[in-house]
Amino acid sequence: MDFKVSGERVSVNVPTWAVLQARVTERLAQRQGFALATINLDHLVKLRQSPQFRRAYAAQDFVTADGNPIVWMSWLAKRPVELIPGSDALFPIARIAAKQGVSVALVGSTQPALAAAKSYLEREVRDLEVVATVAPPMGFDPTGAQADAIFEQIGASGAGLCFIALGAPKQEIFAAAGRRKLPHMGFASIGAGVDFLAGTQTRAPEWARRFAVEWLWRALSSPKRLLPRYVKCLAILPGQVFAAMLQRFRTPQH
Repeated sequence: MDFKVSGERVSVNVPTWAVLQARVTERLAQRQGFALATINLDHLVKLRQSPQFRRAYAAQDFVTADGNPIVWMSWLAKRPVELIPGSDALFPIARIAAKQGVSVALVGSTQPALAAAKSYLEREVRDLEVVATVAPPMGFDPTGAQADAIFEQIGASGAGLCFIALGAPKQEIFAAAGRRKLPHMGFASIGAGVDFLAGTQTRAPEWARRFAVEWLWRALSSPKRLLPRYVKCLAILPGQVFAAMLQRFRTPQH
C-alpha cells in the first residue's frame, strides 16, 4: 500500500503481523538495526506539512498500518494490510528481543511512567531486561545535542532495541537519527505505549477497538486536544480514498 505525499512515496511495507515478527526476528538475531514507524491519517497530515518528517519516514526500514482508515484504503487499493499499531506491537517485539537475548531501552514520557512501564514489561515478558529508561525534557529536539546525549546513554547501556514514546513526528525523527548514530540498534515508535503500560493513559476499551470506533472514544475523552486533529484527518480522507482507488486500477498486481 503506497501513499503519495508532496511528491514523495510512503509505503506500508510490512503488511502482516507474521511479516513484522519475521523481519524483527531476523534483524535482532543478526544484531542489525532497524527503524519501525506506524502510519495513520494524522501522520499523513503531518507529512504534508513537514519536509523533516518526510525525510524521517524515508529513513524507516519498516512501516505498518496504524489506524483502520489505512487498512480500509489498502483493501480498496487491493493491497490488503493488517492493523498493527505501535502500542500493540510493543509486546510481540519485546518477546522477540527477550528470546534473542537483546536488552531494551525505553525513551519518552516521564520518569515515573518509565519506571512503571519497565516493571510491567519485565514482569510480563519472561527474560526481558530493560537496561535504560530516559525521559527527555520539555521542548526536546530529537536531532539536537540532547538527542545525542540520549544516544550515548542508550548505546552505553548495551541495549539492542529502543522503544520510543515521544509522539509524532518527534519519535520518527529520533528513530531516523538513531539509525545513523547506532546502526546496530532497533528503534520502534510506539506512541502512547509507555503510558498505556504505566496506566497514566487509558487505552480505548476492547469493544471500541473491535467496532473500529477507538478514534471516537479518544475524541470524546479529550475533545480539545483531539477533535481539531481528527478534523484535519477527515479533510484529507476523500483525496486519499480516491488515490487508493486509482492504485487499485492502475498499479499492476504481483
